[in-house]
Formats: sequence, C-alpha cells, structure tokens
Amino acid sequence: MIDVATLEAMIPQALLALDIDWPGARTSGKVRESFGLPAARRLFVTTDRLSAFDVVLAALPYKGQVLNELSAFWFAQTADIIANHLLDVPDPNVSLVRACRPLPVEVIVRGYITGSTRTALWTLYAEGQRDIYGYTFPDGLEKNDPLPDPIITPTTKAGPGEHDERLTCAEVVERGLLDAATWDAVQEAALAIFRRGQAMAAAAGFCLVDTKYEFGWAPDGALLLIDEVHTPDSSRFWRADTMKDAQPDQWDKEYVRLWYAQQGYRGDGPRPDLPPATVAEAARRYIALYEGLTGREFIPGAYPAEPRIASVLAAYLASS
Repeated sequence: MIDVATLEAMIPQALLALDIDWPGARTSGKVRESFGLPAARRLFVTTDRLSAFDVVLAALPYKGQVLNELSAFWFAQTADIIANHLLDVPDPNVSLVRACRPLPVEVIVRGYITGSTRTALWTLYAEGQRDIYGYTFPDGLEKNDPLPDPIITPTTKAGPGEHDERLTCAEVVERGLLDAATWDAVQEAALAIFRRGQAMAAAAGFCLVDTKYEFGWAPDGALLLIDEVHTPDSSRFWRADTMKDAQPDQWDKEYVRLWYAQQGYRGDGPRPDLPPATVAEAARRYIALYEGLTGREFIPGAYPAEPRIASVLAAYLASS
C-alpha cells in the first residue's frame, strides 16, 4: 500500500490535462477525455482531476488509474447481469470502448437514508415527509439507516452550474424519456448491480451507500452499462463500522467535499486551498478502496503519463 508521504510527493506529476494533437472527434470532460476512433469505437482517458461543486478542485495522484481499473473490474463482475461498452484496457488510464448513445436518464440507486442537502432523502424525511420521489417510507427510520430495499431516483443530466433534475420512476415513461420496456430493463439491471456491489463492499468492510449508473444504446440497439461503475467518484463508500457515527468515515470523493464544508465552503465564493496532505490522504483512500474491493494490490502506472498515453492513442489510430 502506498503511503501518504509518497503520494504527497507525486502530486506535481498528477495527470491534469492531455496536450495531444488528435485528428478525430474529441470531447473533454471534467475528469475524462474521449477520443473518437473508426469502427464505432472510442478511447477514454481518465485523468487525476477531482471535481465537485461543478469545478475541478484538485488532482489526486493515480486517481484516474483507480477509476479506470476499478470500472474494468466491475464491468467484469457484472457482465452476467448486463453487457457493457468495455473492449480493452491498453493502459492503466485508458479504456477502449464501443461507441454508444447515452440514455437521457441517469440512474441513482440508494441503499441508505442519508444526506444533508435541501433535497436529500434524510432532510425530507426528517421534515416529516413520508412520500418522497414516488416512494413511501416507513416511520421510525434514523439518519444513515439502511432502507428496507434499495430505491431508484432517476435524474436528467444537468448543464454546467445547474443541479441534476430529479424525477420519479413513473415520470421517466410519462415524459417519454424512455419506453416502459427499456426503463424496466434498466431498473432491473441497476438494482441487481447495486446489490452485488453492496455484498462485495460489505465483505471488504465498507457500505455502498448509493451510486450513479449510466446506460447507453449500442449502434445495434443493445442496452449497455457504460461510463464508470462503483468507483469512489461515482459512488459513496463508508466504513461499515462508522455508519452510526455523526459523520461516517468517507472513502470516496466526499472526503474532499467534507474538508471544504468544514472550512465553510460549499461551492460559492472564494475557495480555500486544499492542503497537500489532504490531497494525499484522499488518494490513499481511493487506492485502499480499490484494493479492498478487488482483492488486488494496486500497481502504480508510470508517470509522466501523457507521453505514454499519446503513444497508445497513436497506435490505436494507426491500427484502425
């Protein structure tokens, strides 16, 4: 396991951006670069950038590798539930995937009643509401309790600086976002993947609190699981033995968000500088979560990453 001091020393070498001349279609996101290839394929490069509050907050060493390799692990673990877009992992930060068209709905699966924002499940429940997002909740739940059964709260993808629109499951079909058969298939797959993730997290001493899944259509119309799966960016993992603490121990990007909240920053006004030791500890937790969930030792990829990734991209373009 890499120690915090080593990770702190690696911060200046973290993969922030890719200065690569690419002849095809390229899309840049907050944490991922996507490069178009012939034959309905794409290359995803996952960087070390950490985003929250709709901005990039820091660069965690090896974060991109953790997300890339952990997603590949989960795609393999859930391939019996639903097909996915992954074809190959030619580099620790790079995935070759099938091009697909994302569904207009993102799927949030929640296993616990928690949260502190105005629209969070626990906030609404504590205010006395029992019918929330199309579900009826029993009396007697306490903050951070497991729900009787995991629930799905779908969203539409918001634009920059906006909050995701929250929907009920019924509204997905009523508004014509998806037909009933497709939405039923998505919900069935999402709940099965989540339950498997919960079981594997529990075996590693963690609780999978909630997560976001994205699905897409392949060119032939097949439904695919896409994006990333059960990573510390897309999911909340808390230490199981701290679930009843006032502040459960976070092993995901909420660890960094919590640091900002403790400084009084929640996305508005001047942003305090994140201490290198906090960045390194967040990176250590990402790596430790990877090792706990997969049962594998984390083998760091080589820095500097950009020249190596450029050669991988050039090789795939030449072979297309």
